[in-house]
Amino acid sequence: MTASLPLPSALRLQVLHRLFGEHHGWLLGRLRARLGCAHDAADIASETFTQVVALEDPGAIREPRALLTTIAKRLVYASWRRRDLERAYLEALAQQPEAVQPSAEETVLVLEALTAIDQLLDGLSPKARAAFLYSQLEGLTYAEIATRLGVSVTRVHQYVVKGLTTCYLALEPA
Repeated sequence: MTASLPLPSALRLQVLHRLFGEHHGWLLGRLRARLGCAHDAADIASETFTQVVALEDPGAIREPRALLTTIAKRLVYASWRRRDLERAYLEALAQQPEAVQPSAEETVLVLEALTAIDQLLDGLSPKARAAFLYSQLEGLTYAEIATRLGVSVTRVHQYVVKGLTTCYLALEPA
């Protein structure tokens, strides 16, 4: 995409209509083949075009199928991560006594919070994310984390500081 002036609203609608008309069926077909589920494919295709609509200048898109593919892949991977996170949470819940089981509403809230934390920590390297989570959730010492990750205690300290900094910056008002 190149920098250009924003399109007038009527022209913008024409461009979006053309993009949708020319590429929605193609994207939906690719997603159906990849995901094996028409409903998931339709959801991802819809979200992909929602992100295209949110672009400042859709008229500047030079390779629409490449852009749509990139956006859709990111959405697919994000949905897989959410499902994995949900599955892990539900497996952990299944290990708890029934008296500790949260309500359906609490489960949804926890899953939303876990997804938000996962997205927040996504910018960290896998080792930094693991070190931060071991420290914050399991209460492991830096030495224990260093042993698990095969790194120095100093490196664990750096990882945890990076995780804390990421969380702190997310809390600051924009």
